[in-house]
Amino acid sequence: MIHLVWRELIGELHPEAEPAAPADEAVLSEVEKALSLPLPFELASLLRETDGVYNEYGDAVVWNAERLVEDNLAMRSEPDYVELYAPFDEMIFFGDSDMGPQFAYVHTDYGPGIVVWDHETDRRRLAVVSLRDYLVRCFTQGNGWYR
Repeated sequence: MIHLVWRELIGELHPEAEPAAPADEAVLSEVEKALSLPLPFELASLLRETDGVYNEYGDAVVWNAERLVEDNLAMRSEPDYVELYAPFDEMIFFGDSDMGPQFAYVHTDYGPGIVVWDHETDRRRLAVVSLRDYLVRCFTQGNGWYR
């Protein structure tokens, strides 16, 4: 039997959550192909258990596989974004806050980290080093924990 680590964590943090069905392995492969980047191990692992994570307001704390592709490709190709912001090609955006900032994986010398991106300033600041830490903060510290 497979131990569902992410579903267990989400259930502890947000007992009312209704986990989504898992993302299909072929879909995850298509995500990597479409974005031309490998999915970070922990994000792929979470998506294999639940295709997206939502908070009590219905906001996508972790986007589903379809939105990962759609939003990342849109951000990389939107003419205004290309002109206004530094490139997003080495980032995988995967979640957002109802307050506006978005969260993305970036590769650092130490491995992947999660940054918070501010669309008003194009500031990209390391927020947390793991998806687990990100989820814990999203569900226990409320909006604005990333400031």
